[in-house]
Amino acid sequence: MSDGKQVWSSEQGVGALPGHIRGFGLMHVAMRRDAARLSAAAARGSSAGGWGPSAALADWFGRLRAVIDWHHHSEDEILWPFLRERLAGFDGGGILEQDHEALDRTMRRVAEVLSARRIAELPDAAAGFENLIREHLGHEEPVVFPALAGLPVDEYLRVERRIIQSAPGQVMTYLQPWMFDGADAASVRAVSATIPGPVRLIGRTVLERRYRRTLNPVL
Repeated sequence: MSDGKQVWSSEQGVGALPGHIRGFGLMHVAMRRDAARLSAAAARGSSAGGWGPSAALADWFGRLRAVIDWHHHSEDEILWPFLRERLAGFDGGGILEQDHEALDRTMRRVAEVLSARRIAELPDAAAGFENLIREHLGHEEPVVFPALAGLPVDEYLRVERRIIQSAPGQVMTYLQPWMFDGADAASVRAVSATIPGPVRLIGRTVLERRYRRTLNPVL
């Protein structure tokens, strides 16, 4: 709490966020979670003298990178312009767009290290990625969460649908189980209510099984 105003963060989960923006918050939780998973995998590989199934780790990171890349481009191209038009004084540029560019560079480095099997470099690359994810979300959430929370629910859901519709197929088939991985039941229910029933069912079955097969080697 600061100067009497509500300060929302996803650092400790999304339970304190208004229900209509919890899906957005869950993406941030998932980014922190998977950045930490990458760091843990890098540390295990370093201590063991090499990370055995590096192709599986590279495949998993490629999927994570695709989701983050889409999330940030959808902010830059859809969400920030919408909020600038809707809310006087909102600025999604500056530090947030600089962060996105820096994250692109850190993700590219991780991908290159994995592709070249330069395992000794992975802990440093992973740490750079995790630190920047945490720093970026610390910049973004105090600005963006209050802006989103202040929108009428139907207006927010309309722009959220535009964002989801901009996702490429690779992201769409990964997004639901990725967001819900480890999420509390109340938040899953709140976000699921905005997902069409058939999509929700596929996400809980076929896509969840595929997601777990990709994730298990990393864990």
